[in-house]
Parts: sequence; structure tokens; C-alpha cells
Amino acid sequence: MVRQLKISLIVLGLFVLITGIIYPLVVTGIAQLVFNHQANGSLIVKDGKSYGSELIGQPFSDPRYFWGRLSATSPVPYNASSSSGSNLSPSNPALLDNINSRIRALKAVDPSNAGPIPVDLVTSSGSGLDPHISLAAAEYQLRRVARYRSMSEDSVKSLVIHYTEGRQFGILGEPRVNVLLLNMALDQTNR
Repeated sequence: MVRQLKISLIVLGLFVLITGIIYPLVVTGIAQLVFNHQANGSLIVKDGKSYGSELIGQPFSDPRYFWGRLSATSPVPYNASSSSGSNLSPSNPALLDNINSRIRALKAVDPSNAGPIPVDLVTSSGSGLDPHISLAAAEYQLRRVARYRSMSEDSVKSLVIHYTEGRQFGILGEPRVNVLLLNMALDQTNR
């Protein structure tokens, strides 16, 4: 019995060493060498300053910027450590309150826009952190952003087109625009 316990403890220690220390170090090393940008959070760094991640949305409420999807994390919006869906069913009054609140905010900064508001501007994504909006959501906001920045709609539209990402592998999903990258480009173009 003591012999079996000794063998069991040796095997346990071996597996802890292999799966708990060696394997994670090897995988982390490979990731740092082969996928350095992704392994470090896909951070957007410009002039030594980190602006955020390409993979996590940022809160924008200034009318000079494109707005992203609503965040489902609280109390801090777009908090990656508390990523989850809102879990609000279509019959939940809180969902309708969130939608109506966002519609009021969009109408307040652009009262002349009579177009239909794309659903991704008034709802959160499954993770609550999505950094992308649809082309329809970008087009809905295009005139407002151009007006508040005193830019031509064509120059703002060219930035939207430039920062539009196609379908993954050419077939999965829909074309989308990364809000943080687009807003950074707007700031670079129009200060």
C-alpha cells in the first residue's frame, strides 16, 4: 500500500510538472514567438501609448466619434474580466429600457437622421465586448460624424471603407468595422 501511494505521488508530481509548468511555458513561448501581437492582447499602441485592444470595444459617446455596440459588462463598460452576455430575454423590460435609452441618445446627437437604426447600435453582442459595428451602423452615423468634425461625408466614408474588415476566410460572418481603429484614424485625419 505504501508503495502504491509513493508511485501515485510521483505520478501526480510528474503530471503537475508537465501539465502545470512545462506545457504552459512551451505554449506561451511559441505564442510569443509566432503570434506576438495576438499573445499580448492585440493591443493598439501608437507613439508608446496603449489605446486599447483590437478585440475589445471602447465606450464612445461623443458625437464626433462612431459609437460601438452597447456593453453588457457592468459597472465598468467593456470590462474584459467580466465578459458575458446580458442574458436579457426579449420579454425583459430592462432590455427594452436599454434599447430605448440608446435610441434617445442617438436621436439627441443627430435629430435629423430619420433612417432606421441598425440593431447592433442598440443591443450588446454575445460577449458584451464586441469592438465592431456593421457597415449599416457605420453608414447610419456617417453624416453625424462628418458634420461634428466639419469633414466631407466622402472623406469620412473613405475611412469607413478603409477600416472595413471582410468576411472571415471570405465566407464567415458579415463585413464589419472596428470602431476604435476607425475613431483613431478620424483623430489622426481631423484634429
